Amino acid sequence: MCRELNREPAWVAAIRLAYLRGWVDVESVVEEANLISGRERTVADVLETMCRRGLLREGPQFDATGRYLVGPSLQRSAPSPAAVKQLARHGVHQWVRPADD
Repeated sequence: MCRELNREPAWVAAIRLAYLRGWVDVESVVEEANLISGRERTVADVLETMCRRGLLREGPQFDATGRYLVGPSLQRSAPSPAAVKQLARHGVHQWVRPADD
């Protein structure tokens, strides 16, 4: 985690979004992880790897939407609904940066 820049690894953001929304795509992961422009290919590679490992699976009409759904590995380890809500509250996009002294 790079707290100074409020960024996190793409795979962490992808897992959080998969649990919260049920799907992820490159654009949503870039936004959730607060990544700089130009990292889309890296995020796409991360999502493809997660798909190969069973964490995600290609959604219906994947070629048109680019959306991945929760895969079997994530389904088996899914947190409780209360824990999923906590993921949303503690996401990087929710952080408040302390004022510089």
